[in-house]
Amino acid sequence: MDRVKSSMQQVPNPIHKALIRRTGGANSFELEKENFERGQAVSINKAINTQEVAVKEKHARNILLKGAHTFWATVNRLPLSSNAVLCWKFCHVFHKLLRDGHPNVIKDSIRNKADLGDMSRMWGHLSEGYGKLCSIYLKLLITKMEFHVKNPRFPGNLQMSNRQLDEAGENDVNNFFQLTVEMLDYLECELNLFLGVFSSLDMSRSVSVTAAGQCRLAPLIQVILDSSHLYDYTVKLLFKLHSCLPADTLQGHRDRFQEQFNKLKSLFYRSSNLQYFKRLIQIPQLPENPPNFLRASALSEHISPVVVIPAESSSPEMEHMADLVTEDLVDTDIPAQPVAHLNMFDDLFGTSAATDPFNFNSQNGMRKDDKDRLIEQLTREIQALREELESFRLESGRLCQALRGRVDELEAELAEQSHLSMQALGEGEFLRAELDDLRRVKEDTEKEQRSLTEIERKAVANEQRYVKLKEKYTELVQSHADLLRKVGPFRPLMIEEPQTHGAGVSELVRAVTHLAHLVGDTIVQGSATSHMVPVEQKLRPQGLELQQGELGDLVEQEMAATSAAVESAAARIEDMLNKSRAVDTGVKMEVNERILASCTDLMQAIKVLVLSSKDLQRDIVESGRGAASMKEFYVKNSRWTEGLISASKAVGWGATVMVDAADLVVQGKGKYEELMVCSHEIAASTAQLVAASKVKADKDNANLGRLKLASKGVTQATAGVVASTKSGKSQIEEKDTMDFSSMTLTQIKRQEMDSQVSVLELETKLQKERERLGELRKKHYELAGVAEGWGEEDEGAYVCLRVIT
Repeated sequence: MDRVKSSMQQVPNPIHKALIRRTGGANSFELEKENFERGQAVSINKAINTQEVAVKEKHARNILLKGAHTFWATVNRLPLSSNAVLCWKFCHVFHKLLRDGHPNVIKDSIRNKADLGDMSRMWGHLSEGYGKLCSIYLKLLITKMEFHVKNPRFPGNLQMSNRQLDEAGENDVNNFFQLTVEMLDYLECELNLFLGVFSSLDMSRSVSVTAAGQCRLAPLIQVILDSSHLYDYTVKLLFKLHSCLPADTLQGHRDRFQEQFNKLKSLFYRSSNLQYFKRLIQIPQLPENPPNFLRASALSEHISPVVVIPAESSSPEMEHMADLVTEDLVDTDIPAQPVAHLNMFDDLFGTSAATDPFNFNSQNGMRKDDKDRLIEQLTREIQALREELESFRLESGRLCQALRGRVDELEAELAEQSHLSMQALGEGEFLRAELDDLRRVKEDTEKEQRSLTEIERKAVANEQRYVKLKEKYTELVQSHADLLRKVGPFRPLMIEEPQTHGAGVSELVRAVTHLAHLVGDTIVQGSATSHMVPVEQKLRPQGLELQQGELGDLVEQEMAATSAAVESAAARIEDMLNKSRAVDTGVKMEVNERILASCTDLMQAIKVLVLSSKDLQRDIVESGRGAASMKEFYVKNSRWTEGLISASKAVGWGATVMVDAADLVVQGKGKYEELMVCSHEIAASTAQLVAASKVKADKDNANLGRLKLASKGVTQATAGVVASTKSGKSQIEEKDTMDFSSMTLTQIKRQEMDSQVSVLELETKLQKERERLGELRKKHYELAGVAEGWGEEDEGAYVCLRVIT
């Protein structure tokens, strides 16, 4: 009994040790809490800083360990309203906290919605850079919090089953309708951020490999995760609504979904081609066409887009979990302070290892040296295994890194090859379309060529027919004249008395008989001639009733008359210029000199044009007449000759009219518009002369080149006349300025109404004058066609003459 009592006295007091351990545990909890808050603050400050780099994943994971109290306590001390990059990285971390953090994060953060709204409006005043992006991102975060507050069944990461989605709407079509609208609004904010980030980047360069580009692209991973779920749920809800409501009621939903579908498809495709996303996330591709909600069976064809984040062996997350396990193991050990108390207890009361009856090691005879050696041996084995495990881990990490680099290279090559193949397909489609266009152009050209050949063939046939008929007509006329000459000598015989020469009765009878035969032949041939005359007149060009000598002389006369008219016009302009210098002064004299000088230049250009036309005409006659004379060539080409005559007359008449108009303008009796119209008219006449001159010209003729240069000179001189006339008009006319100082509001309104009435009247008058001008031009073309002898059968042969007119 005494031995037991002494042994019990030597056993340490368990109550004392429990008290010591409890006190040490409380201090450890406070220390752990302080260390955690300090670590959270360090992680937040490292994740949210002013450096334009992407947020590191390990810092973001540390922030997700607890709720939002510590996060907001630290963030509220940051200058988010003064630095756009700092605010952008805050939005990224806060978005990740809302998605992957504790469910109470949304409840703890909704109280800061007003501050976030003010910050969004403040950054919205900036139109570029991170300021605009921060404004869009803050609106998205506010929308996300409001959505989850209204729909608490949806978790922050939006991962739900179909049954949970049905429960969220409580199987009520009204709730499903409202939920669809909220999801479309939510997805609209996600797409706005997507588009804002892409529009702020220069996609022509490899921005995804730069630190600044990764800083802007990093938050899009959260956006892609949210958008894929929102798209999937929206499709399912729309199919459910179409099964309960009429299609017309949901037209707005379908239109809005169609627009968002196209945007999301394009953004997913563009994101999947960026090198930054390829190693972090696997982005799904949406179907080519949106779902057909009007067909209920299309729901079975819908495939939910799944975003895959590749898992890495030895990832930072696994390392972080290992650290947490190590810390937990350290915390569960007996603190250092209770161990010190136990040592003090042993020093005071002595160790009981030798005398303790419950010390079984002593009873079994195991010595302490054996235990130490065993512990050391096991420690060495553990250390060796750890080193071997570490080498294996390093080797596997190196191999994984090498394989990952190879995979990235292969993916880059695959993307490049895909891009090249798509580019080749696009080029092939473009070339195929261009080939089809060329084929169509070739077919049209061949058709036009065949049509032109047919027209030329008909024209040649008509010309030959006309020549033959004309020759036949000439023969008939000549035969008729011969018959008349033959009948003439027999008329006296019919008048003389038959009794005068009785002996010549028989001869008279024979003569009369012969005369009867001749008269019969004359009647028959005259009848044939009368039938041929209408045909000849129809085929014969109207207005060409001149004889050979007259037609050739007329061409020379008209060209000479045109030259004389131009010379006379130039002399009159010089005379008017001298008179104006003697009478006018100041601005009036300056304007008149400028206008008359431009008119003189125009007349000189027309003179050069007429001379060039004569030279070209002479070359055409020399090269085309052959053995025939010049007059015979003009008669043979009567159409072309008459075109030259008409064009020459038009040029001479235009020069005379323009000089008359210039004279009236200089005297102050005419209108500047008349002078401009006359200049345009004479330019058109010279263009007609040029076209008529080069119809039969050789394209390599030197005189033809000079004629074209002269035509350009006439065009430039005409433009000079118009410009000088407009400039002079603006200098002469006085522009009245209205005095509003003495006018009341009513008077101004009255004059405004009067001006509107005048504008309407002038517009009506302008429209009527334009219609009248169109009728005049139409009638002019008709009369010109009649004067030139155009007919239905001549239409293909005289297209060029119509273009000239």
